[in-house]
Amino acid sequence: MTVLGFQVYDARLWTAPGFSRGDYAAHPFALELAYLRDFDGADIARRSLKEMQGIDSITAPQGERWLALMTRLFPDVKKGDRLTGIHEPGVGVSFLYNDRPAGEVRDPEFARLFMGIWLSPRTSEPRLREQLLAGAAP
Repeated sequence: MTVLGFQVYDARLWTAPGFSRGDYAAHPFALELAYLRDFDGADIARRSLKEMQGIDSITAPQGERWLALMTRLFPDVKKGDRLTGIHEPGVGVSFLYNDRPAGEVRDPEFARLFMGIWLSPRTSEPRLREQLLAGAAP
């Protein structure tokens, strides 16, 4: 992922056989971001919420609650750090920071919108989405 000429992170998607790119939220998968520069965790949380709001409407209280959760969960990252989201359909998403548990959000709607940042047809980065989903079924 590159923004304004700056490399931000490398993304990798792991799926199981039967994964459907058209209904990503119905499947288990993992998405890893390997950061290529330093970022403040609170900035990651704010940007994530903004991206989620571009996928679907979010009420103000819901957005405030989710922002608070992400702010607590997302650490400051340095170049070389990895954040991995593990999606469990109908349950939510758990997070790993450099392969260690960082927390979870047990809310399927949060998980759908958060993972939609990269996998939804409404993503702000359709080229990255296509690259991630290149090996998934049509």
